[in-house]
Amino acid sequence: MDTRSLQHAKGATGRPEGAVPHELLSGGGAGLREPAADAAPTTAPASLDGKLLRFLLQSLGDPPVRVSLWNGETWAPPTGEPTAHVRIGNRASLLKLLADPEFQFGECYSDGSVEVEGNLVRLLETLIRALSQADSTQPRRRILERFRRRRSNAATDSRSNISHHYDLGNAFYELWLDKQLSYTCAYFPAPKITLEAAQIAKMDHVCRKLRLQPGERVVEAGCGWGALALHMATRYGVRVKAFNISREQLAYAKERARAIGAEGRVEFIEDDYRNIQGRFDAFVSVGMLEHVGHENYAALGQLIDRVLEPDGRGLLHSIGHLRPDPLNAWIEKRIFPGAYPPTLREMLEVLEPCRFSVLDVENLRLHYALTLEHWLKRFEAARGRVREMYDERFVRAWRFYLSSSQAAFGAGEMQLFQVLFARGRTNQVPWTRAHLYERQA
Repeated sequence: MDTRSLQHAKGATGRPEGAVPHELLSGGGAGLREPAADAAPTTAPASLDGKLLRFLLQSLGDPPVRVSLWNGETWAPPTGEPTAHVRIGNRASLLKLLADPEFQFGECYSDGSVEVEGNLVRLLETLIRALSQADSTQPRRRILERFRRRRSNAATDSRSNISHHYDLGNAFYELWLDKQLSYTCAYFPAPKITLEAAQIAKMDHVCRKLRLQPGERVVEAGCGWGALALHMATRYGVRVKAFNISREQLAYAKERARAIGAEGRVEFIEDDYRNIQGRFDAFVSVGMLEHVGHENYAALGQLIDRVLEPDGRGLLHSIGHLRPDPLNAWIEKRIFPGAYPPTLREMLEVLEPCRFSVLDVENLRLHYALTLEHWLKRFEAARGRVREMYDERFVRAWRFYLSSSQAAFGAGEMQLFQVLFARGRTNQVPWTRAHLYERQA
């Protein structure tokens, strides 16, 4: 085992064993300190802890990252500048990372036993890219997955899964989302436009794809805080039934509908999507499919088939993967219980059994990376208020979630699919895609 680059620097910093320097900045985004070299390290034989660290880094694909242990031993890449400097504060954390790095990195970062000096997003993107090339991690991941307890999306579990994330309080989300609380991928016709403008552009993009006409009936499954439902009703003249099981979100949506005088055009319903009744000209779901669960895709397709008119059309907008793979274990447990990002092929399992025809597929991956960059900057600007509302561990956990999500989209680990569909036998379909872009000229 190569230990030449493990450098023993205990005593060089004057810190006692196990101490983590309190002055380190530990978030992602602008303004973070770049990695700094330790003071005059001297080489020495690696301890058992140092050898374990080297084994961990090899198993992760040898990412170009500088890592220090609590005893001062440091691993630095033999060549090139490290992406960031990671400090592991104690032996317990090192052992946790060895046992299950995918889950425990988020845990250790959240509790402060792992600190990051440098840009957290850049570090996580580096780790994701290295892991994608490290075939040695796959057998261990498969074994760990067998023992993980992932939440189901049965009707009895869905409400608690959604409440865990979306019922944290509207005041929290108002700190860092756009003014309409759109908590899905924005659409940037130009990269420099504001987040608010990009979220409106996303809603227009969806409405143009669906070719909404005044007087039509639309059902939205999983409506969030109601921005899209209200946009469809007020800008495109349709009547909307919007379903959601988050009470916090629906309370906000109903109040906003009253405030803008849209109550007669939008009906917000606190109920599971499985209970949708009626007939509609368009079905739309933006950011809900991730919470449906792969095992429920056939039932969702049957529901769409039942409620959609003969010449109706629909749109599914979902986070996704390039190949079947569960959501990051830490995010699934701590942030999004029960979530599963489908592949494009798996999304089609909703549609193919009911003979729906796919009209258009668009991947907005880089748009989501940019959306998350906006969210993270706003979150960091409001972190003091977030800490007052919750605590420091919550701040660190959500910083890690937003940073890792931005990194996953930037590295291509995560995708964002929009799939437009209609019944296979209908000829009421657009001849070209001109209608998607003509209003942006």
